[in-house]
Amino acid sequence: MTTVRTALVTGANRGLGRATAARMHGLGLRVVVAARDAQAAETAAAELGRGARAVELAVTDDSSVRRAREQVGPVDILVNNAGVLEDYGLDPLTVPIGLVEHHLAVNALGAWRVSQAFVPDMVERGWGRVVMVSSGTGAFSNGLFSGAPAYSVSKAALNGLTQMLAQHTEGTGVLVNAVNPGLVRTRMRPDAPRTAEDASADVVHAATLPDGGPSGSFLRGARLLDW
Repeated sequence: MTTVRTALVTGANRGLGRATAARMHGLGLRVVVAARDAQAAETAAAELGRGARAVELAVTDDSSVRRAREQVGPVDILVNNAGVLEDYGLDPLTVPIGLVEHHLAVNALGAWRVSQAFVPDMVERGWGRVVMVSSGTGAFSNGLFSGAPAYSVSKAALNGLTQMLAQHTEGTGVLVNAVNPGLVRTRMRPDAPRTAEDASADVVHAATLPDGGPSGSFLRGARLLDW
């Protein structure tokens, strides 16, 4: 009997998260569309069709994440996709520190908070896949992008979290990786060249890795990138 996996995607009501949820649904996974706007989550889940459900989940809110975990129960796959990019065109010496804190709260601490809620079940059950939707702007191999300083630092922190969680879960059956989807055409970057549908293939690849696949890696599809 084939096991049907359950996948939860944060920020799945639009953009890359929505495309990722749709691709997973097309593969026959039970998809949980998570978003801070409950109605938006419900609408997106309904559009996906049978086998998809919605949950209200604000990644910056402890109680919201806790309620979502209680409602959804254990999941097999977690895609930490929710994120913000609100400092494009600023620089490290003039970006408001409050804006830096906001990016860290959503992009790094949000993923950390959600992982704390859902990954322990994966470890206990001996199988899981965690995907952090990151960015090349947060890779030291590229050089952090000073034209979006808060975003870049938050993604560098997310990459660090990826490596720590992978080390902590080594040997448990849980694989934790970050994905660099490239410049994706979403509300955050409407001028980007890559479609969300195309980029979602890279996210789903990391979310459906076979046992023994890489963990603690920075991926672009099947290609390993330097941190």
